[in-house]
Amino acid sequence: MKKYIWLVVVAMYVLAGCKQVSNDDNYFVKVKNTAFVINDQPYQYVGANYWQGMNLGAPRSGDRERLIKELDQLQAMGIKNLRVLAASEADSAGRYCIHPAVQQAPGVYNEEVLEGLDFFLNEMSKRDMKAVMVLGNFWTWSGGFPQYLNWAGAGDIPYPQDEEHSWTEFVDYSKQFYTNAKAQEMMNQYIEFIVSRTNTVNGINYTDDPTIMAWQLSNEPRGYDQVEVYQQWISKTARLIKQLDSNHLVSIGSEGNATGPWDGINVLEDNRVEDVDYITMHIWAQNWGWYTPGQPDSVYQEAIKKTEAYWDAHVAAAKELNKPLVLEEFGIARDGASFDVKASTTSRDQFYKYLLGKVETSIESEDVVCGVNFWSYTGSGRPPRPGEYWQLGDPFIGDPPHELQGWYGVYDTDTTTITIITDVATTVNKL
Repeated sequence: MKKYIWLVVVAMYVLAGCKQVSNDDNYFVKVKNTAFVINDQPYQYVGANYWQGMNLGAPRSGDRERLIKELDQLQAMGIKNLRVLAASEADSAGRYCIHPAVQQAPGVYNEEVLEGLDFFLNEMSKRDMKAVMVLGNFWTWSGGFPQYLNWAGAGDIPYPQDEEHSWTEFVDYSKQFYTNAKAQEMMNQYIEFIVSRTNTVNGINYTDDPTIMAWQLSNEPRGYDQVEVYQQWISKTARLIKQLDSNHLVSIGSEGNATGPWDGINVLEDNRVEDVDYITMHIWAQNWGWYTPGQPDSVYQEAIKKTEAYWDAHVAAAKELNKPLVLEEFGIARDGASFDVKASTTSRDQFYKYLLGKVETSIESEDVVCGVNFWSYTGSGRPPRPGEYWQLGDPFIGDPPHELQGWYGVYDTDTTTITIITDVATTVNKL
């Protein structure tokens, strides 16, 4: 009996100690001027977009064996940070989006997928990785603003992938989110729910979990001609998160300036908000029409000039606001813009080496760009129909369901690309 009591007491002390460590302010990523720090020591990283981790971690609908394998692969590459989905919204009518989703109707949550997020975060903690938790989406692939608007009575979603709808129609629909109080309230309710969650695997409250680096308002929100209400939404939502969780950072998740002022986003003005801790930048040379693999080298060189100017504008904004800057999305297709899983990656490797090299130089010189997340890691997943849209039952890969599968994702067999990532990550991790 005495031995039993002693074991119980020891177990209680161990559990209490673990809880104390998880809630120790020194273990969280903080901002100090234009740098990230942990326990007042610099934190800089090479990371990946790996949005599918939550769904892969689900105990029944997921694939935990694959998740663990791919986390081990990322760890071997030196990856320290993953940008992940912490929210998805889709009812049975939802198309070009993730199924199963976390939220299947307003306030109706799929606990199995949420357990997948718990499992995912716990596995990340074992590998000393940090998570950027994305809470919304301007685009359809996680449900996002369009699904909330549909639930709020705004009508059917005009999917631009369908021939009868254009991207202009879709944008006009999705931007209504900033003026639709009902849709915003649905999202706020979910934010309150997920930020306050307790991990079912390790018992740690999300607010106390140092595995989480930041909460992110949305994936690539744009204001278009609703700039004022868009910026008001940023301020209100960031403030809500800070009221719920004082331990973690907050970022917008925007592209920065994107293709021009008509997109209604401005890296300087949008990030002036006090509760936004750091700035994000996306660079999409191919999506923005700057360069497509297979075009002449002269076109590539012009794309590099545009990238340099884009980079410099965001660095200047970060310095003016005295906030860190992260290149959290960039990617490019395989050679010849092919979707074939066996297609070569010469153009991709060239672009990866260039951009990752700029990040490495910034970190070495203690400039404002402190981290990078390439788009994106597919690992051992393969599209069953390369160049077509995702369908229910297909494996989750790095290319989200609203985009043609096999476009940008990095496979575990893309050895030349992985070598470039690993080399830069190794250097950054030694600094």
